[in-house]
Amino acid sequence: MFIHELCGSWLEHPFWRSSFKLSAAKDLERIRKSGIREAWIDISKGLDVPMDEDAGVTQQEAEAVVEQELNEMARVQRSVEPCSMAEELQRATTICHKSREAVASMFNEARMGKALDADDAMPLVEEIAGSVMRNPGTLISLARLKTKDDYTYMHSVAVCALMVALARQLRLDEQQTREAGMAGLLHDVGKMYIPPEVLNKPGKLTDSEFVIVRKHPEEGWRMLKEGKGVGEITLDVCLHHHEKMDGTGYPHRLAGDEISLFARMGAVCDVYDAITSNRPYKRGWDPAESLRKMTEWCKGHFDEAIFHAFVRSLGIYPTGSLVRLQSGRIAVVIEQSRDSLLAPVVLAFYSTKSNERFEPVLIDLSDKSIKDAITSREDPDKWKFPDLDMLWMGELPTGA
Repeated sequence: MFIHELCGSWLEHPFWRSSFKLSAAKDLERIRKSGIREAWIDISKGLDVPMDEDAGVTQQEAEAVVEQELNEMARVQRSVEPCSMAEELQRATTICHKSREAVASMFNEARMGKALDADDAMPLVEEIAGSVMRNPGTLISLARLKTKDDYTYMHSVAVCALMVALARQLRLDEQQTREAGMAGLLHDVGKMYIPPEVLNKPGKLTDSEFVIVRKHPEEGWRMLKEGKGVGEITLDVCLHHHEKMDGTGYPHRLAGDEISLFARMGAVCDVYDAITSNRPYKRGWDPAESLRKMTEWCKGHFDEAIFHAFVRSLGIYPTGSLVRLQSGRIAVVIEQSRDSLLAPVVLAFYSTKSNERFEPVLIDLSDKSIKDAITSREDPDKWKFPDLDMLWMGELPTGA
């Protein structure tokens, strides 16, 4: 049979795509062991199931059921409610784990010459977008925690999430936001063209190796062009996310208005995740320090209006930033406040007055009863707290 769609959440089934030919007994067993109980099959591409002569279901009745289910799916998607980071953390962790596997499978198939189908990737984009809409900082921050082996895959997941968050900040419509997410997910597929020893090289690239790397936008565009259902926005972002506003980027040295809105968005999201992530040759910068650096580069490299919207989507002190408070305490940013970019929710855990740690305490700096505020960002390399990432990812204590 040809599976057209596995009914249920993308997270409930063990495959990265929902449409495929079911030809192996082991795959059938994997479906049976999953949470999936129903599936649509395409009888024009595979076998049908035996008809129940007593069922008496007309074509019109069957179409009415399908329409009802689609309307219900759309209603659920429109009713995404915001939630706290603590509430979203487990779901975002699951999405990150499965997304990594899905993107790895997708990109490896592209490396072997198999054409990409955008419809296969859409459930992944929808799950990432859903997490971002519930709580933007959670999945974005989790996706920043990469290993050298999964950098390319998780970078794609992170840029997808960042593009969705930025699209929402720019008040793009639902379809444009979805397309921005798809563009972020597939923008670096051309890196499958780069030999692994060059892509993962721990040291500085030679001139000839850098020439190879700079070809990845065009190679990715070619791969996507040969695929199915890949939109113009995704093609454009893949080809032009390394262009700069002053015309010094690549591959076409576009400048100013020659660069599309979505490619400008992709440039900002791509750079932010790249510099905040640990790489084989360097440790990632702190999120707040990364925004400061990008502010210095903004003129000439980024569209300033889009960059400012990007900062608003993340906060002045993004989740995971290390900060100093007026009280002399050191804290890590847990999530953003809806009221102020300068007053996020933080987890304080170290006293600079006594030079010792204390039981972590959660503080909402936007609460008017709290007589404390951020005075500066702190360099994590200076403090060398070994559990900094675990602090904002772990069980959160009650506020104080």
